[in-house]
Amino acid sequence: MDRGKYITYWIEESDKDASVMRSLFENEHRTWALFIGHLVLEKLLKAFYVKNVDIKVPHIHNLVKIARDSGLQLTDDQEDFLLEVTAYNIKGRYPDYKRSFHTKATMEFTLDRIEKIEEMRKWLKELLIK
Repeated sequence: MDRGKYITYWIEESDKDASVMRSLFENEHRTWALFIGHLVLEKLLKAFYVKNVDIKVPHIHNLVKIARDSGLQLTDDQEDFLLEVTAYNIKGRYPDYKRSFHTKATMEFTLDRIEKIEEMRKWLKELLIK
């Protein structure tokens, strides 16, 4: 598979996850929606990594590291947000974290974070098609 097909693969996988994220939120599965939101951004960052570095993406989930390693220039706010979203990967996965995270993931909180994930998703996709 050539580089372009790998990029398309990661974008399409992210698009599928974005749909799942919205569905989970609409059905009030907020912690799972945020967990999938992490995957939405991770897959786009891996597409960016493929575009700029190598088709063999790192098998990590730290969004800031993937972004930095791919050469993506982030603002401090974007980096802080990616750090927060990286935590959803842990908090949505393990029962002890998930219980406490569920309390924090109110409808308002989750909607705000999903909107920010969607905003970053749009920005990353725009960069990928340049």
